[in-house]
Formats: sequence, C-alpha cells, structure tokens
Amino acid sequence: MTKLVADLRLIHNSGIGTYIKNIFPYILDRFSDVSVLGDPDELSDFVWYKRVKVITFKSDIYSIKEQFLFPFKVSKCDMFWSPHFNTPIFPIRAKRRVATIHDINHIANPQYFSFFKRLWAKILYKNTLERSDQIITVSEFSKSEIIKYFKVSPKKISVIRSGVNQMFLEHENDVQSIPLPIRYILFVGNIKPHKNLITLLKAYFHLKDNIKSEYKVVILGKKDGFITGDEEVFDFIENNHLTNRIHFTGEIEDKLVPYIYINASLFVFPSLYEGFGLPILEALASGVPTLSSNKTSLPEVGGDAVIYFDPTNYKELRDMIHKLLNDESLRRKLINKGYEQIKCFSWKKAADEHYTILNSED
Repeated sequence: MTKLVADLRLIHNSGIGTYIKNIFPYILDRFSDVSVLGDPDELSDFVWYKRVKVITFKSDIYSIKEQFLFPFKVSKCDMFWSPHFNTPIFPIRAKRRVATIHDINHIANPQYFSFFKRLWAKILYKNTLERSDQIITVSEFSKSEIIKYFKVSPKKISVIRSGVNQMFLEHENDVQSIPLPIRYILFVGNIKPHKNLITLLKAYFHLKDNIKSEYKVVILGKKDGFITGDEEVFDFIENNHLTNRIHFTGEIEDKLVPYIYINASLFVFPSLYEGFGLPILEALASGVPTLSSNKTSLPEVGGDAVIYFDPTNYKELRDMIHKLLNDESLRRKLINKGYEQIKCFSWKKAADEHYTILNSED
C-alpha cells in the first residue's frame, strides 16, 4: 500500500474543486496512509475529514510563499499528487509525483494575462512537466496542447475524462430557496474573458422582442473579484439596459446547483477555451437542451448531443437560440441524446484510472 500526500487547497474552487471533490473520496480508502494539504476549517465539513491527516497549508496558489513552504509541508511519502500545475519547485520528500494539468490557458491565450502572470505560469508548467513522473489531463485536446507548447513525451501524459456527479442524475426539483425567473437561458461560468459571456449577451440582446420578454438570462458563477475579470460584460449590460433581464446567482451551495440547471429552458456554453467543459455534462444530465462553442475540447464532451456554434458569431448563436426555444421536436431529440452521451463519463471510472497511476511504481 502507498502513502499518499495530496494538495487539496483548491477543493472549494468551481472547476478544479469539483474535480477534487469527486476523485478524492473514491481513492482515499485505497491508500494505507493519506495526508492532505489545506485549511482544516475548509475541510472539516467533508465526511472523510477524520480519515486523513491534515497538514495546515493556507498559502495562496501561484504564490512565491507556497513554493518556499512546500518542502516543509509535504511529509515523507511514496506519492505526492497535485491536482493543478502549481507543483513544488524545490525538492520535497516524495518518491514520486503526479500532477493534473487541466489546460494551458495561460500559455495558449496570453492576451488575457499580464506579462508577469504569463512568465510565472510558464515556469510552473515547465517545472510540473519536468519534475512529475506522470501527468494527468482531462481531454485529448489538452494533451495535444501540452505537447504543442512544451517538449514532453506523449507517453508521459494520461487522459482521464471527468464524470457527472450523481446529484445531477437524480432530477429532484423540490428546492425552492433560490429566486429564479420563470423561464431562462442558463450560462455557467465565472465572468472571465475566455468564458465569452459577451457573445451570449449580444445574441440575447438581438433576439426578437417576444423572446426577450419571455426569457431572461441566468448566470451561475462567481461575479466579482477577478484580476482578469471581463468588464466588457458589465458595460454591455448597463449600456443596453439589460440589468432587469440578466440574473446573477453569485456563488451558491453545491447542492442547489442542480435545481438551477433542471429549471433552465436552454443551456448555452460560449467559452473560447476549455480543458474539458464539465458544465456541458451537467446540463445534459439535467435534461437541458444545450448549445455549445465548437472550440477546443467541447465537442469531445458534448458529442452529437449538443448543437455547436462559432463563439465569435453572436448572430449564429442568436438564430440557434431562437430555433431551439421554438422547436419542441429538436429539444426532445437533444435531451434523449444527452442522456446517452453522459453514459460515457463516470467519476468512478475516472477515480479508478487515477488510482492506477497514483499507486504505480513505474
């Protein structure tokens, strides 16, 4: 049996946090000794909390401080697993290392980041790729991107696709604690430029008046506090008098998220760059007709259960929204295909594949 140390500081983040929450419980009991890096107060609500050793580590990710503290925080172990690319630069007491790189957005889309953030990200990516014994990524697209931008052997990168949380499959609809419009188009994601919310807002603004009067846009995700936030979104909403038509939920409890999906009339995912695109699976599992950007990894996730559009063409999206809101036959066809598509994705299967890599001695 292997002694494992895992960095769980991002467990409450939206994307990587979802990944950690679904993978870690499945692999926990397979190791003889498990320690985790994180804030005890943030981990204490998890059912597995008392079954691990918590090493208090509150330093911000990407910080210089975390790099200096890593050697002192990572206890002697057989395997150190980092679910992100901010892995230790200095030596640690781990026989082997595995890291998960979800995407390389900082490198592929430098226009979204400052010079310093790009430089530091490049250093961290290279460090992770050089020092890790194996790299896990979440899509064939992300694997191809890593190989494209860095000199790394394809054999060193394992693709393990994410799954769908069981709560999206249960289709319970009795949570009434969130004020929502009666009919709405749903967007899920943080307000960052590469999430491309602006294209959805432009498409919505140019919909026929009768559609706009009947449907609002609900935005599920963190609204404020980003260094690289998308101010164009807020300017567009204000300048076009859409304040009363756009509903921001802000951050909410995980257990309330399925309720927001299942009550949506349509899900739109206009992102320009994604390592995986988990919200597409969540929408399909919730029985929501879905329109998605045709870029990066997204067609891998949605398959033929999704209608794709050019995320730089708001007029194309406008026309698709209008059609999908008015064509019940097409809606039903997509919903049924969605239920079939999600059968290809399983957190249990993903966790089994993670365990095989984390427990390997090769």
